[in-house]
Amino acid sequence: MANKFINNDFSELVFGRKSVRLYDETYKISHEEMLEMIQEATTAPSSVNLQPWRFVVVETEAEKAKLKPLIRFNTRQNDSSSAMVLIFGDLESYEYTEEIYSQAVHEGKMPQEVKEQHVGAIVSSYGKMDRAERSDIVKIDGGLAAMQLMLIARAHGYETNPIGGFEHDQLAEAFGLDKERYVPVLILAIGKAVEKGYESVRLAPEKITTFK
Repeated sequence: MANKFINNDFSELVFGRKSVRLYDETYKISHEEMLEMIQEATTAPSSVNLQPWRFVVVETEAEKAKLKPLIRFNTRQNDSSSAMVLIFGDLESYEYTEEIYSQAVHEGKMPQEVKEQHVGAIVSSYGKMDRAERSDIVKIDGGLAAMQLMLIARAHGYETNPIGGFEHDQLAEAFGLDKERYVPVLILAIGKAVEKGYESVRLAPEKITTFK
């Protein structure tokens, strides 16, 4: 995929990011560019490289109408954004261990013997974890990908709004996913901004940091 960055200024991308709640309703992001942004976002790290993040891009009027009653007070973003990206964590992502590590060997990024040592251990370890343990892992990994997607979107000329206020227990099933397997992490509104995000404040680092 061709890189479509229109802004590659690290400081502006990171420190200029604001949550935007109103977008140009007429602007559509192509599937090619959306997939490119997701590909770039998923260079984020994940536990033992299992990449448990899964994305559902809600962009049509019919699917947005389905999402609307599930997002509480975030309807402006749903109505105006190019898309609402639903980010889930796959609790059974360890099923892809063999595929991921075999690809690493094929591309010369990992010796065969290292792959053989890791695959069995990973599958065994994840298989013994309970739902809560796996949920914690995939939510952290999904959050890393979500943050990276927010910055990648800005590099492509878009703005985003991370949304945590939604019906977590209904989201997966509403969009055809197994709710026992796929855990909602976050929803990201994405599009061309028609308003600036408001300035916010942060606690001083001395207040939130302890040195030992």
